[in-house]
Amino acid sequence: MPAPLPLLPSLLRPLVRAVTYTRWLHLVIGAIVPLAGGLIYPGLSDPGPLDWLIAAVLPVPLVAAAALIPSARRAEGLQARLMLFPGKHARVRGGTAADDAAGGISASPSASWTDRGRTALWMVFRMEAGLMAWLLSIWLLQCALVLSGVSVEEPVMGSLTPLASARALAPLPVLALLALVVAGGRLETRVARLLLGPSVKERMAALEDRTERLLERNRIARELHDSLGHALTLAVVQAGAARAAGDPEFTDRALATIEETGRAALEDLERVLLLLRETVRRPAGASPGLDEAARLLDSARSSGARVEAEITGTLEDLPGPVSREAYRMLQEALTNALRHAGPVPVDVRVTADDTRLRLLVANPVPEGRPPAVPGSGSGLRGIRERAALLGGEARSGVRDGSWTVDVTLPLR
Repeated sequence: MPAPLPLLPSLLRPLVRAVTYTRWLHLVIGAIVPLAGGLIYPGLSDPGPLDWLIAAVLPVPLVAAAALIPSARRAEGLQARLMLFPGKHARVRGGTAADDAAGGISASPSASWTDRGRTALWMVFRMEAGLMAWLLSIWLLQCALVLSGVSVEEPVMGSLTPLASARALAPLPVLALLALVVAGGRLETRVARLLLGPSVKERMAALEDRTERLLERNRIARELHDSLGHALTLAVVQAGAARAAGDPEFTDRALATIEETGRAALEDLERVLLLLRETVRRPAGASPGLDEAARLLDSARSSGARVEAEITGTLEDLPGPVSREAYRMLQEALTNALRHAGPVPVDVRVTADDTRLRLLVANPVPEGRPPAVPGSGSGLRGIRERAALLGGEARSGVRDGSWTVDVTLPLR
């Protein structure tokens, strides 16, 4: 028997929430149009059921016609957000399709006839439900007054004389009114999500926008991994070689290389942070391209690696995306060679023709070290992802005793 007691707080909780009453207000505001029209015809001085029916039906064509205006959907959506839903998302001011879909309510103008039709259904529903809510609310208040002994001369619906002797029931209409306020607001909220929710086009736009943001984040993560990973690996290798060599002249060269590489890494880090903050928008060309590969090769040579490079074709004529991504792939391949093999001979072959770009980096596998599993590591995975996005292919593994990274990218 004590089980129903815990339900009492949950039943009363909606009555102390502000959104419950803003929903009710939003609902009864919809009654303004039929009430204003009813004052003109058929007149509401002594209305009967037929009069209320006429007042409810006559404005329907006018309201449906108003819903055909594209901005009507935006106006209804903003009102619904503000009054039907609590939280920050209820006050989003325009923005992207993803913002418009916040809270399940669109705040964009109608973009199709389907949107106009759904808006018309919503506006007609709001008008009819608002009129019904207004009538029931006034009638319940009148019932409460009559049961309390107060005379009501003109009830909105029928005669209340039979209720005059039942004063013990006076609280019941008030409770029924509170239940109406809660239930009407919840019903209107559900219908709003159904009819004012984002259309298929808006959902697709929001999905595309979210996908673009995820791809951009992944690209920035790869940029940081490749740039900072290369700089840190080079600095570690240079510092270790300088300490082992014990030659002041070699130490000076190593420190100069570490300084140059660190400055380049800081520039890359600043560029990426600016993109994340979205305060400065630099062109895509701000990223280095494959025509600057000499800087990478010189950095690898300064760390003690014996780099043999053979470049065939004009790298300056490569498409911008291909050139930038190929630069990062070469950077990651050289970083892997220095990190896992040390200052060993590295063979670099870059071949560009009219149809494709091929990048081949090979270095011997150190003795006594087991070869890595092909395709393992986030760097190699990033190379494969970059190649796949450009419609190309990247393979890595041990070939003829050497660890080889082989990338082929189409140029057409």
